[in-house]
Amino acid sequence: MQLTDKLIVLADAAKYDASCASSGAPKRSSRGQKGLGATNGNGICHSFTPDGRCVALLKILMTNFCLYDCQYCINRRSSNVPRARFSVDEIVRLTLDFYRRNLISGLFLSSGIIRSNDYTMEALVRVARTLRVEHQFRGYIHLKTIPDASPDLIRQAGLYADRLSVNVELPTSQSLNRLAPEKSDTTIRLAMSTIRDGLDEATAEPRAPRFSPGGQSTQMIVGADDTDDHTILGNVQSLYGDYRLKRVYYSAFSPIPESPSSVPLIAPPLLREHRLYQADFLIRGYGFRADELLTGPGNLSLDIDPKLAWALNHRELFPIDLDQADMYMIARVPGIGITSAKRIETLRRERRIRYTDLTRLGCSMKKLAPFITTQDYRPRQAGLERQALLAQMQTSTPAQMALL
Repeated sequence: MQLTDKLIVLADAAKYDASCASSGAPKRSSRGQKGLGATNGNGICHSFTPDGRCVALLKILMTNFCLYDCQYCINRRSSNVPRARFSVDEIVRLTLDFYRRNLISGLFLSSGIIRSNDYTMEALVRVARTLRVEHQFRGYIHLKTIPDASPDLIRQAGLYADRLSVNVELPTSQSLNRLAPEKSDTTIRLAMSTIRDGLDEATAEPRAPRFSPGGQSTQMIVGADDTDDHTILGNVQSLYGDYRLKRVYYSAFSPIPESPSSVPLIAPPLLREHRLYQADFLIRGYGFRADELLTGPGNLSLDIDPKLAWALNHRELFPIDLDQADMYMIARVPGIGITSAKRIETLRRERRIRYTDLTRLGCSMKKLAPFITTQDYRPRQAGLERQALLAQMQTSTPAQMALL
């Protein structure tokens, strides 16, 4: 198979992996130094497409051959798909060639399992080591870690990669045992622990070798089983706390040709994936707990975002006075983000907050209108029931809802 043909197969096979952003990678430049490439550390997340469109990452699998038969995966052992495999030298050459043509800023590399977990992981490490050591490549490298590989290989990967990731695959160990019995939740968690320990050591000892400075991430498939969002968010909160994750990525299950009967034939709504990302951001950035966003079993609302849903369910806390409330509570107001909350806190040291200030800060006025008071603004609908308030928010303008 020609190199171009391999690229078409293995770039397409990598599209199911969503966890390819690089937020947190260190800024590097080869200007004035020996080497090739640079990273800007601002969240590289695009990937190469075979038709030649400009991209930020060369996102490929080393191979889509695989020893495993995970029921949700298009590259499973029993799947009837075209197969291909890159050599280590071919991946290195592609990365350098695409970088020199200004098509990419780095490499995202994953792989199916061939021969053994250690054999596959060792090949991934050789790619990164060859780029870094032999070619002094200073661009971004993200390696997808093979969970069952030896801890020594995982630690080696962290010496050359900007970010490592280990996919938890499914929301619960029970689902993993049912749909991917050859994989183990225990070994996945052990691999994540190995990376966390490497990060801790590098943080504690300034002279320690650089280790995965962009941290680690993971990916979870949503909708391949019947796990609800309440369980998913509870598990995600634990992942962030236990393994120092930078991000959890969510991938709505996509039915694949000749899907086995063990997985759904219909994809979940993409909006469900979007709502999970929104809830995830509230947990990571706003201090929400999973049980605040969903107090019991069930899924997030598809009709409204999780922050607005939380506020509507806690009407007793609102409206809040922006001149008196702490920044933590201001940031929980729908339509006001962390940055705007900080600016409000700074501004009120000089004078009292006015309604027009919120407009200038770029807040979402229609969302925040029922939940705040200012020197010159009181919401008309403070006593409305949840559904009536939501209906008014959807049909009225902020000015119509105001009581001056």
